[in-house]
Amino acid sequence: MTQLRFNSSPTYWRCEPGWFWHSRPLGDHLLWCVLDGVGELTLEGQTEPLGPGSCAVFRPGDAPMARHDPHRRLLVFGMHFDIDAPDEAPHRGLVQVQDRTLLGALARRCDRSFRRGGPLGARHSLLCLEQLLCLLGEEATYDALGPVDAELDRITEAMRQDPSRRWTVTELARQAALSRAQFTRRFIAYTGLTPARYLINVRLVRAHELLTQTNMTVTQIAAALGYIDVAYFSRQYKRHTGRSPSVAR
Repeated sequence: MTQLRFNSSPTYWRCEPGWFWHSRPLGDHLLWCVLDGVGELTLEGQTEPLGPGSCAVFRPGDAPMARHDPHRRLLVFGMHFDIDAPDEAPHRGLVQVQDRTLLGALARRCDRSFRRGGPLGARHSLLCLEQLLCLLGEEATYDALGPVDAELDRITEAMRQDPSRRWTVTELARQAALSRAQFTRRFIAYTGLTPARYLINVRLVRAHELLTQTNMTVTQIAAALGYIDVAYFSRQYKRHTGRSPSVAR
C-alpha cells in the first residue's frame, strides 16, 4: 500500500493582493487546490488559467510560477508531502475538479483532523490527502460528463437508490429534457441497457439483498419491489441469477 507522509501541515493560503509566486525547485510533492479567486499558473513554460476547482500536484524538481487578480484573490488549500512509491506518484500538472463541494469538504476535513491531532486525527487527515489525490487522478483520467450524461448519471443513481418506485420512460425523458426516443437512445449508449432492462437489473440486485439479508418472504419482497405476480418475479430472478429465490435464501 502506498504510504503518504506530511512534510507540512495542511493549510489555507488567502494570497495577499500583491502576491506572486516563483518557486525554487521543489524538494518534495506539493498539493495545490484553488478554492476561490482567479489567476494563472505557469509550469515548464506553459501558462494556464486558475479558478475555483483548479488543482495541481507538483513533483520534486518542479518550479511553478503563479499570480492572481488582486481584486479576486486566490484562496488555496494544500500541503507538502512525500510518497514512498515513485511509480505510483499522483498525476502531475493542473486539472479541473468538477465537484467543488467534495473538494472543499475534503480540504476542511483534512485540515480539521490534522489540527485535532492524535492517532485518529493523523490517520483521517492522511486518508483525506489520499482521497484528494485520487479525485485529481480521476479528473485527469476520465473525460468530464456532458450535460445529458451528467443527467443520466443522476437518473441511474436515483433508480439504484429507489428501485421499487414506478419509474416510467416518459417521466425520465422529461427529467433529461429529451424526447422518449432520444432518451432511450442516450440511455442505452450510457448504460448498455434499455431503461426497462436497467430497472429490472437494479430491482433484482435489491431482491437478492433482501432475500439474503432480511427475513422478508418472497411474496413480501416481490410486492415491495413492485411485482404484482410473484411467479413472474421468481422467473425473472432465476433468469437473472441462475437460481430461484428460495434457493438463494
